[in-house]
Amino acid sequence: MYVAVKGGEQAIENAHRLMAEERRGEPSVPELTVEQILQQMRLAVDRVMSEGALYDPWLAALAVKQARGDLVEATFLLRAYRTTLPRLYDSLPVDTTAMEVRRRISATFKDIPGGQVLGPTFDYTHRLLDFGLAAGFQPTPATAGKSETMGEGNGEPPLSRVMDLLAEEGLVDRPGCGGEGEEEDARPVGDITRDPPTYPAARDVRLQNLARGDEGFLLALGYSSQRGFGDNHPFAGEIRMGEVAVSICPDELGFEVEIGDITASECEMVTSFKGSKDELPRFTRGYGLSFGYNERKVLAMSLVDRSLQARELGEDIDAPSQDEEFVLSHSDNVEAQGFVQHLKLPHYVDFQADLVMIRSMRAEILKRAVSKTETEEAA
Repeated sequence: MYVAVKGGEQAIENAHRLMAEERRGEPSVPELTVEQILQQMRLAVDRVMSEGALYDPWLAALAVKQARGDLVEATFLLRAYRTTLPRLYDSLPVDTTAMEVRRRISATFKDIPGGQVLGPTFDYTHRLLDFGLAAGFQPTPATAGKSETMGEGNGEPPLSRVMDLLAEEGLVDRPGCGGEGEEEDARPVGDITRDPPTYPAARDVRLQNLARGDEGFLLALGYSSQRGFGDNHPFAGEIRMGEVAVSICPDELGFEVEIGDITASECEMVTSFKGSKDELPRFTRGYGLSFGYNERKVLAMSLVDRSLQARELGEDIDAPSQDEEFVLSHSDNVEAQGFVQHLKLPHYVDFQADLVMIRSMRAEILKRAVSKTETEEAA
């Protein structure tokens, strides 16, 4: 990781003070509190938690404030703080089927068990600036039930999974770590925070990388796969968001203990697969899971996850979204911004070396040109 080099002590202290002044803004305007960011800028907070790989809304809100709204910088701050924390237990896999759903839709079936739960979303807004927000108008309180739900049902948990409707007919592949069968599913789950990815990477490692990858990068890759850079013709099988329980199983107890709830977003994408002589045609799936309300992130993640299964499915790898080393090596915004921003640091010696070399090359070329001209004139 590239970090700032030491410079003049006084100059650095002045830079810190200037940053604090810029962060505070006009003193006559009330200061933005961490609690306000937490309550009213929650989507920014959720993105920082996801890409920072740490579920702590208050710390993520603090990072957003400290970074002056720069979400990549806030992610860097949260990721750095995360490295100071002890790891006491590994949580058990969360059961998203038992999610306390606040939003749950499907683009593949109109009528699904429990109905389409619209929840809080920008999808049905007109994307017009609301000047009432500047005037301090208060929103009309949302009512539960039919205003939030389309179809039968009231959105009460648990809601069965839409993909199970296809799985019952054998029309969709089963989820797995990497498409290699039961043996791979039984192996220990990888941990990219302890062991750097190696290639070829198993699906669990790829999903971990994508889960904390930069949303913009994944969005661009997912979009590219839809435009034909990769054989991906997706349907949103199910998108859901809500609260899920997190449990651990301490060795000293020997049984599961629920330690709290987290907000999570999940997406399962359905794509076609032609099959072969040895297997019947079926649908394949892409998967995305993220901390908080990060619907766009999990949509893009599920598209890229499906593209990265090209190797297991025997498909040609001829698009960026299908190249796992390209995707996994460049998706982390903390690493990417560090490598790019290190260019701001002093490179005086390197540049001077290049400068001397360029001058020498130019002088040699000019010397040969003059010598050639003199020879021609003498002839």
